Amino acid sequence: MTKIDFNDRMLSLGLARVSEAAALASAKLIGRGNEKAADQAAVNAMRDQLNRLDIKGTVVIGEGERDEAPMLYIGEEVGTGNGPEVDIALDPLEGTTLTAKDMPNALTVIAMGPRGSMLHAPDVYMDKLAIGPGFRNGVVTMDMSSAERVNALAAAKGCSTDDITVCVLERPRHQELIDELRSTGCAIRLITDGDVAGVIHCAEAAVTGIDMYMGSGGAPEGVLAAAALKCMGGQMFGRLTFRNDDERGRAAKAGITNLDRVYTRDDMVTEDVIFAATGVTDGSILAGIRREPGYLTTETILMRSKTGSVRRMTYRNPT
Repeated sequence: MTKIDFNDRMLSLGLARVSEAAALASAKLIGRGNEKAADQAAVNAMRDQLNRLDIKGTVVIGEGERDEAPMLYIGEEVGTGNGPEVDIALDPLEGTTLTAKDMPNALTVIAMGPRGSMLHAPDVYMDKLAIGPGFRNGVVTMDMSSAERVNALAAAKGCSTDDITVCVLERPRHQELIDELRSTGCAIRLITDGDVAGVIHCAEAAVTGIDMYMGSGGAPEGVLAAAALKCMGGQMFGRLTFRNDDERGRAAKAGITNLDRVYTRDDMVTEDVIFAATGVTDGSILAGIRREPGYLTTETILMRSKTGSVRRMTYRNPT
């Protein structure tokens, strides 16, 4: 049977509709204090839209294992079954807590690439490091201390460490990291949730003011972030971390044998991909959903790594 080409140009607008639908579905739950309901509304809408696309899709980064998630679980098949075989990485609502509390930077996120193009990351933590485009390879590495990374990036930019801003997820486990970063004189942008958005910030440092992302967060979100950087440019590194044997078992189940491997952006996403994200609450990347009489308006960013194109779209949807 002849393999059908991954037609990223034709599929890209359909992917934008998928992220838009998930955002619109969660709109009525912004600020309502119900994380699970917001997530489920986004999941249902995203799944419905995916099943309208002419693809043979497999969810490789999803809402968890089949026995943990009723929909959009890892391994679930989506699409009409007609069209190219594709891998799908998604987070129907990145920032369920942000949505429930009406806090900034909640997004719906999805990426798609040819079958076999994305790392099947287990649901464990990943230590992450990301910078934007325009730097030589290896200017910062996972082997460096956090202070060394700040100094190296400042040298590469020709600026003082005082002019570097690092984005870090605000968690107790990051206190030592934060203390070491403070010793360099750099600024730290602490975020409560949403480390996909945190990594994306680095790709547009002139706009967001963030030069580097550091710290540990979910490995699945790491693959999504790598897909975004593949489109926007920039470097990203990730190393899986394990707290117990159960998590090592998850890695083995996902086919990972080298538990100490450092993954680059292009290890996590090996071929050209398309990426879409829609703002749910206002953030530094995207505007949140706006309510007008009779309408809901969303903003979506749609990107293709093959061309490096980044498209921003406003969608006004009658209610």
